[in-house]
Amino acid sequence: MKTNITLRQRRDFLKVVSVVGGSLPMWAQAQGAWPTKPVNMIVPFPAGGGTDAFARPMSAAFAKLTGRQMIIDNRGGAGGTLGAGIAAKAAPDGYNYLMGAVHHTIAPSMYPRLDYDLERDLIPLIQVAAVPQVLVVNPKKITANDFKSFLEMLKKNPGRLNYGSAGSGTSHHLAGELFKLQTKTFITHIPYRGAGPALQDLIAGNVDMMFDGLGSSAAHIKGGRIKALMVSGTKRNAAFPDVPCSSELGLPDYTVSTWYGVWAPRGTTPDAQAKAIEEFRRACQTDEAKAVWANQGAEFPNLTGAQFEAFIKKELAKWSQVVKASGAKLD
Repeated sequence: MKTNITLRQRRDFLKVVSVVGGSLPMWAQAQGAWPTKPVNMIVPFPAGGGTDAFARPMSAAFAKLTGRQMIIDNRGGAGGTLGAGIAAKAAPDGYNYLMGAVHHTIAPSMYPRLDYDLERDLIPLIQVAAVPQVLVVNPKKITANDFKSFLEMLKKNPGRLNYGSAGSGTSHHLAGELFKLQTKTFITHIPYRGAGPALQDLIAGNVDMMFDGLGSSAAHIKGGRIKALMVSGTKRNAAFPDVPCSSELGLPDYTVSTWYGVWAPRGTTPDAQAKAIEEFRRACQTDEAKAVWANQGAEFPNLTGAQFEAFIKKELAKWSQVVKASGAKLD
């Protein structure tokens, strides 16, 4: 046994010293290098939505840091579940990822038959952004200047006003249903194939309001195309200090946030997962990305691996309860 080990060690040593200039053998270089080609990031919503608003700046920072492109592959439909199903079936080679969101922890309670299982088929890697939900209205259609007068308008006109969402079973949809439940109002739900198309129709005046993630609405609020009446939670958002929070408006239990994260297909090796987590984290912590996050009122939670997985389990349980309590259904 001792002789065999010695011979094996000698062969390994000769392989190393035979490399010209003392550089590492090719197999070692291949093992350590990542990425060596473009990375594919499936975004399960159309361009212009909240997921896209964080995926694209992260992609630009990733390319700058690594010298390799991150291809944003928009696959919208079915409240984000269509793209998630595609990602779950992608090759687990370390070059395919999903930029998902809170919507994917709601979907199992809303969709009776999904062609993937979030916990079985996808590996949570890193949570990259979290923003509060914001109630935004078309200022030409909703003339109320503050939340109080807006709420009075809703109660006087049950069913006459509507709200757009990124699709049935998304946080936009559930935020609207939870709002209706807590304010005892009725607003008609209009589902879209993503937050981007819903926002465009809100701006155009084809829907009256949205319960949107602040990330995708921020630029339109600042541009005056839509008006923000409330952010969810117990504190005002630093990027929009003039917009009151739900707790100060008499809705202390209305705490809805939209978060975004990256998953890998099941079967992706631990080594590939670790390298991806590190590069995605570095991309989100560049000065350019930090500026985008701040401008959109977002935080960088930096939950990774087991921490992110534990967070997802809590979200699955939370949204299951909200779906049951609100009676939300697919439209």
